[in-house]
Amino acid sequence: MDNNIKNQLSQNGHFTSKIGFILASVGSAVGMGNIWMFPYRVGQYGGAAFFIPYFLFVALFGLVGLSGEFALGRKTGTGPVGSFEQALASRGKKGGAKLGYLPLAGSFGIAIGYCIVVGWILRSIFGALSGKMFSMDAEIYFHQATGAFGSIPWHLAVVVITAAILLLGITNGIEKINRFMMPAFFILFLIIAVRVFFLPGSLEGYRYLLLPKWEALLQPKTWIMAMGQAFFSLSITGSGMIIYGSYLKPSEDIIHSSALTALLDTFAALISGFAIIPAVFAFGLDPQSGPSLLFITLPRVFEKMPMGRIFAIFFFISVLFAGITSLLNMFEVCTEALQTRFHAKRLSCVLIVSTIIFVVGLFIEYMPYMGQWMDTVTIFIVPIGALLGAVIIYWVFGLKTIKEELMKGRNKPLPKCFDFLAKYLYIFLSAAVVILGILLGGIG
Repeated sequence: MDNNIKNQLSQNGHFTSKIGFILASVGSAVGMGNIWMFPYRVGQYGGAAFFIPYFLFVALFGLVGLSGEFALGRKTGTGPVGSFEQALASRGKKGGAKLGYLPLAGSFGIAIGYCIVVGWILRSIFGALSGKMFSMDAEIYFHQATGAFGSIPWHLAVVVITAAILLLGITNGIEKINRFMMPAFFILFLIIAVRVFFLPGSLEGYRYLLLPKWEALLQPKTWIMAMGQAFFSLSITGSGMIIYGSYLKPSEDIIHSSALTALLDTFAALISGFAIIPAVFAFGLDPQSGPSLLFITLPRVFEKMPMGRIFAIFFFISVLFAGITSLLNMFEVCTEALQTRFHAKRLSCVLIVSTIIFVVGLFIEYMPYMGQWMDTVTIFIVPIGALLGAVIIYWVFGLKTIKEELMKGRNKPLPKCFDFLAKYLYIFLSAAVVILGILLGGIG
């Protein structure tokens, strides 16, 4: 690690505790895919039978994917651009920094669209507080914000909140906020899940989620969707988890932290399912309504539920926390790249990143444009960047170097199958995510 990077990391701060690092990583991983996509995918692809391939892929991607990105970041002390540069330099090659811009572009692109979506969530909180969300049809209320330039104040507020947290640094900003927001996310969703359990008719929702349809395991698409869900849910992008790893102390056990991150991310997906799907069934609505599940279907549920306004507020605040903690990671990886590439002050870099993300986002607030933008980023840029990251970690930097990093702070040896899983199976599956995502129009 060169002196410039060391000085930059000292300026940004670092994670002061293992739990702070894990909660920040979980905050990055838990997002809209956990909340609206996972529950209906479970029901659509076999109910409880879907858990078998999903848990297998989560275990594999957590062990070699998540831990590999953390290890690369900690080894190099920087984000994807600097990490890729150092990896190729270790082989006597140049051009690594240019390759690192691809996964960086993935995080940047997602951040642009995500700010818009989280803006809709923030608006929904105020709509629930004021009662405006329930005084008109939920579809009309939602579509008011999804036209051209239809969500500017909410969109801007999300960018400002994220930037303000980033300006506090890693220790006082990202770590402290995640230590509050992620436990609050779980607590609020647990409260909602318990309340939903007592709704008349909710039993059908539990059947939808938990009744296994074993024949689904014979269908290739079940395994493909489970793989895509696990891959994207853990935020394996060749970018964000690398930067968080760069702020991790050498004494921390990366494998253990990766396992806990994967476990909590999975718990977030499960608890989201148990909070949302039984409520949807209790009122005879469609659980497979896609992203509109959050903004149209669920408001209709809360409108009919006793004390529904309170639970709507709880729900949208918890989703807001998931969105903000994910955005912190995306903004941070872009900010750090500017800092290290141009040796600029953090304040300037945060402002530049935030301004560009907001201005570009203004022109895709119209929902069809935003959908096309996110499809392009998540189907092409992010998976290719993640595959590139996997190759850089295990083939360019190499197993020996990464395994040495993984053994820091760890007493137990790595599993004997680790080499095969990392260097061959993980690379193959990462390539499959890219190819199948393009062929099927997205799998995560």
